Amino acid sequence: MGSGSGSLVWFRKGIRIHDNPALEFASRTASHLYPVFVIDPHYMKPDPNAFSPGSSRAGLNRIKFLLESLVDLDLNLKNLGSRLLILKGDPAEVVIHCLKEWNVSKLCFEYDTEPYYQALDVKVKNFALAAGIEVFSPVSHTLFNPTDIIHKNGGKPPLSYQSFVKLAGEPPSPLTTVYSSLPPVGHLGSCDIFEVPTITDLGYGEAEQDEFSPFKGGESEALKRLDECMKDKKWVANFEKPKGNPSAFLKPATTVLSPYLKFGCLSSRYFYQRIQDIYRSMPKHSSPPVSLSGQLLWREFFYTAAFGTPNFDRMKGNRICKQIPWKDDDKLLEAWREARTGFPWIDAIMIQLRRWGWMHHLARHSVACFLTRGDLFVHWEKGRDVFERLLIDSDWAINNGNWMWLSCSSFFYQYNRIYSPTTFGKKYDPNGDYIRHFLPVLKVVSHDSASKECRRKMGEAYALNKELNGLVGEDDLKNLRRKLDESEREEPEGKRYKQKLIG
Repeated sequence: MGSGSGSLVWFRKGIRIHDNPALEFASRTASHLYPVFVIDPHYMKPDPNAFSPGSSRAGLNRIKFLLESLVDLDLNLKNLGSRLLILKGDPAEVVIHCLKEWNVSKLCFEYDTEPYYQALDVKVKNFALAAGIEVFSPVSHTLFNPTDIIHKNGGKPPLSYQSFVKLAGEPPSPLTTVYSSLPPVGHLGSCDIFEVPTITDLGYGEAEQDEFSPFKGGESEALKRLDECMKDKKWVANFEKPKGNPSAFLKPATTVLSPYLKFGCLSSRYFYQRIQDIYRSMPKHSSPPVSLSGQLLWREFFYTAAFGTPNFDRMKGNRICKQIPWKDDDKLLEAWREARTGFPWIDAIMIQLRRWGWMHHLARHSVACFLTRGDLFVHWEKGRDVFERLLIDSDWAINNGNWMWLSCSSFFYQYNRIYSPTTFGKKYDPNGDYIRHFLPVLKVVSHDSASKECRRKMGEAYALNKELNGLVGEDDLKNLRRKLDESEREEPEGKRYKQKLIG
């Protein structure tokens, strides 16, 4: 081991040929190249107990998008004289087995900031280095290395967008490598190699989902969509995030490039460069934070905050998250998740999420606010879990960051500013076209009284966080929850906020 001139490139995200430093380094001077993807049961195995078709972690739309991306990568590799080697099992164990079987001197994979992959990577790196195999793990899923930003900020992640942008500077340019061919695949030894599976191969029945996402996975689709977006230079130059119509579904009012960035079918550095090319040709253009390039910087901001904050994906033990006595009400959660709140705008969005695995960012804002501080006062972690499962672009750092933001648990604290589940939708969908496309149903709550009650609870929670300097314990939360419940029960019958669950 370690004496060969072969290289193993391990794909996880970064499912592309363009601007892929791990692939470029692996193929350089290699006699043989082993492009590997491991089907991880943690993400792919069917879970019959989940609330929607899919595995324990991912809905069927996202699994299908990933499989389409792998089929595309395999075709693109075959065009260069290579192929994608699909293996199955625990990724760390499978890759270590391959390293034992194959004569390779280099192991290359894109650096990943998510806790799950961080733990996997330590195991694989330790084995490879002990075996004398060179490990190359470049940062290429993001524009910047979060470690560098945190170091520049004195060891802590910047917690405001403005401070992040000041520290970040200009991102590096993408690689411009164009391949005419890649080294051939070497001897495979005793490793079981498969073709890219279909959803049926993975154990999902044909009729498990009525409608699939209209957005197809893969690098080819990503570059085609990017080219289409970049053709309209005026649209790119004038893009402003708060604007755009969340009810536009036949032709969405955004790029819909987020799922391609999530899986790395599209390089964020290449996307950023294409935007900058247009800005140079059109000096009058929008600026961060609302511009299109500003949206990529928001992605970077959340990645850095997530990487530098222990327990970023939960309220407890998370130093940047306000401690709030959210309700633990599975019936309210289920009514929201299953599109049975009775507010047509909210329910239509939740149906679009389930069917398509995607919805406009303002639509996401509406339903997240409604579940948490706007109407139902249900824990943001519960909503985060639903989005994490159903979105094709679900991204660990961004999903958790946005749910904390929209529940006013972190980053944004103006909890009195609430999205109305009626007037906000009417503003964008006055004729009800979007709602009619996606919907039926009746009301769970009265918004006026519910939002007033939620604002009062948020005020009490913020006061407690301030009084205890953020050191709010479990007992403090229980006492506050009890106090809030008692005050709710003591209200006169006529004014009391009533939640009417649908049977």
